[in-house]
Amino acid sequence: PSLQICVSKCPDRYMTYLTAYGNAAALEYYRNFCTPEFKNSRKAPIEVLKDKECPAMLIPSTPLARRCFPAIQAKKGVIMVGNETTYDDGQGRRRNVTELLEGAKKANVVLETRQLAMKIFEDYTVSWYWIIIGLVIAMVASLIFIVLLRFLAGIMVWVMIVMVILVLGYGIFHCYMEYAKLKGEAGSDVSLIDLGFQTDLRVYLHLRQTWLAFLIILCVLELVIVLLLIFLRKRILIAIALIKEASRAVGHVMSSLLFPLCTFFLLCLCIAYWASTAVFLSTSNEAVYKVFNESACPFSGQTCKPETFNTSNVTKLCPDAQCLFAFYGGETAYHKYLIVLQFFNVFMFFWLANFVIALGQVTLAGAFASYYWAFKKPDDMPAFPLFSAFGRALRYHTGSLAFGSLVLAIVQVIRVTLEYLDHRLKAAENKFAKFLLSCLKCCFWCLEKFIKFLNRNAYIMIAIYGTNFCTSARNAFFLLMRNIIRVAVLDKVTDFLFFLGKLLIVGSVGILAFFFFTQRIKLVQDTAPPLNYYWVPILTVIVGSYLIAHGFFSVYGMCVDTLFLCFLEDLERNDGSAEKPYFMSQNLRKLLKKTNKGQPDA
Repeated sequence: PSLQICVSKCPDRYMTYLTAYGNAAALEYYRNFCTPEFKNSRKAPIEVLKDKECPAMLIPSTPLARRCFPAIQAKKGVIMVGNETTYDDGQGRRRNVTELLEGAKKANVVLETRQLAMKIFEDYTVSWYWIIIGLVIAMVASLIFIVLLRFLAGIMVWVMIVMVILVLGYGIFHCYMEYAKLKGEAGSDVSLIDLGFQTDLRVYLHLRQTWLAFLIILCVLELVIVLLLIFLRKRILIAIALIKEASRAVGHVMSSLLFPLCTFFLLCLCIAYWASTAVFLSTSNEAVYKVFNESACPFSGQTCKPETFNTSNVTKLCPDAQCLFAFYGGETAYHKYLIVLQFFNVFMFFWLANFVIALGQVTLAGAFASYYWAFKKPDDMPAFPLFSAFGRALRYHTGSLAFGSLVLAIVQVIRVTLEYLDHRLKAAENKFAKFLLSCLKCCFWCLEKFIKFLNRNAYIMIAIYGTNFCTSARNAFFLLMRNIIRVAVLDKVTDFLFFLGKLLIVGSVGILAFFFFTQRIKLVQDTAPPLNYYWVPILTVIVGSYLIAHGFFSVYGMCVDTLFLCFLEDLERNDGSAEKPYFMSQNLRKLLKKTNKGQPDA
């Protein structure tokens, strides 16, 4: 602990109290950095410093974050403080300012970070409108991609499948040619077992057996893919038809594309509530003062009160002892259980965040389910399907959403606890404990993924039938298990299309931003703003484009999942009769060779 006081201005010169003592002008300047209790200018310097009424030394400083830091700078490679390379240490010796670097190292990092932040802020001020234009382009591109899926989904899927088959075919041809080329060469007939393990993997490429193994593996993969296409062709067609139908559904419920903004706003409120509560809890401690002394003292380290310290027995038994601030804490029951309150705050954050996400999922599911179960699409749909679904979710399904998000929050809190324990045990040497912890982390990660999958489909069933969470989860799970192959095919086809869409949108917008901000487009070369770091707006546009594309495709993914469950329910509950007609679209009925009796398909 050293003397810390508030001053109106940071010092701008080198000076020690010993050099200022006896010089009226220098001492008057020095008084600006002494405590208000310092009145006697004739008091011996040793007494002033012992009573900590003035600092022992002043160094040229600059203000930062309401603190005075040494004004260290480099001119032509020479370290200087206040345009000086040396300073007087008060004992008649001149010291080099480099000795101050260690103490001010962290301050320099802060200063450099501040300069970097100012330059980044300047880049944002001159490029913000171009960043917004880039994000608008990403939004329009995402919307166009979703609309085009209605027409191009089948083409993209089949082109990708054909490309995979052709690539594997070329791999088989290349492996055979390499295998044939090595025939008769010295050393190429050595087996992999005889060669053993080699650190230089290129050695294996000179063996015929290596290329034979590659040839067999690629042939097996090619055969498996061709067989899957033969037996799963119809299911792939159904998946493509559902993706096209989802594009039509989004077109009829366009407001659903903006709904992620509502979910994002509610999540921001949850984060703000959690963060403010955590800060209030962390700062609700009391200042703890302890006894500090330079010589042996039985009271060293004990708590004390500054108000009564000078009149206590401690100062009599230990004259050089001081009652100084140590840390924030407390010894009451509240302070002892403060960590429990913080843990409960984290748990509530997970619960609220999962509830908000569940509310968004059941709202979108309700809107898209109203599209599927409309017999005459879109004439039989409600006027405002999204708002109607949102109102039903809040009025009838709050308890189900809270229960589902509670289950997920418990698993997530357990995972956070395991991560914390793993962080604390990193330095431990107990291999069994580390192994057990890794197994638990893996198991709970899998459990969290399964619960998220189950919750998502349970919320869709809640939106369709209005049943409670447990009933909906059970019905959804067994419905999917009865159609597990269709689930797998649809999941992989949609994952591929979403990956392709995100890659296309983020890649194209990112490349456009790179050429624009680096002034490589001659038509708009003079329009691009001057920047300190051109990567600042480029990274902002790329990250923003990804978030926008992810938001659009999350709505589309929820639409596909909802229509898929509705489609499976439609197949199981209806038979096409007048009493139980199919609600699926005409294209799906043609694909499955289903008809509604008395209603010819046009």
